Amino acid sequence: MFEIARPQYESQIRDIRGAGLYKAERVLASPQNARVDLPERKSVLNLCANNYLGLADHPQVIAAAHEALDRWGYGLSSVRFICGTQEIHKELERRISEFLGMEETILYSSCFDANGGLFETLLDAEDAIVSDELNHASIIDGIRLSKAQRFRYKNGDMEDLERNLREAAKARRILIATDGVFSMDGYIAKLPEICDLAEKHKAMVMVDDSHAVGFMGENGRGTHEHHRVMGRVDILTGTLGKALGGASGGYVSARREIVELLRQRSRPYLFSNSVAPMIVVASLKVLDMIKSTRELRDRLFANTRFFRERMTALRFPVLPGEHPIAPVMFGEAELATKMAERLLELGVYVIGFSFPVVPEGKARIRVQISAAHSREDLEFAVAQFVSARETLKIA
Repeated sequence: MFEIARPQYESQIRDIRGAGLYKAERVLASPQNARVDLPERKSVLNLCANNYLGLADHPQVIAAAHEALDRWGYGLSSVRFICGTQEIHKELERRISEFLGMEETILYSSCFDANGGLFETLLDAEDAIVSDELNHASIIDGIRLSKAQRFRYKNGDMEDLERNLREAAKARRILIATDGVFSMDGYIAKLPEICDLAEKHKAMVMVDDSHAVGFMGENGRGTHEHHRVMGRVDILTGTLGKALGGASGGYVSARREIVELLRQRSRPYLFSNSVAPMIVVASLKVLDMIKSTRELRDRLFANTRFFRERMTALRFPVLPGEHPIAPVMFGEAELATKMAERLLELGVYVIGFSFPVVPEGKARIRVQISAAHSREDLEFAVAQFVSARETLKIA
């Protein structure tokens, strides 16, 4: 009976609230954009979306989605291998492969599913996975589903990575798994060094590039292009739900044999409905836009440089880097929460992150810059950070 379990769940929820870790969901009363409406307040500046290129509400993307509804329908009501594969699904897989410089691509409902279905399909008890300690939860959960031996190295520590590779040396196959960009810090993985060590120790390399695909690198292909290691990475996973339109959907882009095996054995692929047609066609439009112009990418990085430089000059502890994720560190969870609340009162929508999402004592506000932000937006944001700091008497 649920009545036996109810007080236990209520106790857990009280504990979460008491620790200041309860995640209240703010409701938007508008489309996603640089500014959003809340039910209680109009037009607040949004600094916490993954909308890097500002395409979540772009007229061309919306028009493509409308056209897809008319031509291809609302949904497939099926998985891919039964009657859920349309011509557009194959076209998007081909285009993603071409864009990323990979041999083949397979679509998933989300990148979480892509990572969740990857490791158990490719690796078993004779194999080993060597994973960065700050990898995304989807990689961690995906690895847990696998029977492979598990090794974890300190974030970005190449000496520790090599030590783990030596420990894993007797495995039949070794896979190094890393985020391309670590989402809570904005740090970019050291892919050249990782690839060097992989080749030295005869390991494969897997990169989740969800926070880089679409804008990092000369042509926006991601961290493997940014670091000039295209051709040296064996598996790329990513999402259509951040820079590439902001809806949903994910993929694995990899060596041909890997993708073929995933089509046969990857459970989230085999047992999930196809990606909705409007998302597929809108994603094709996004790839066209990225290929045709650098304007949005250039604006994104100009905005990023401006915000990082202004905040640093004003003595805000912004983690160093070049990525549009610019965490402002506050240390204490309560302080980060109060700062976020005060900023919302001032018209800036941000979220305070604390344990267990980030390590204890490293609470922060993760600012995320977009090409949709104007210079005036960012100047306003900086001014409100200063005002909130003064109000809360933060040194």
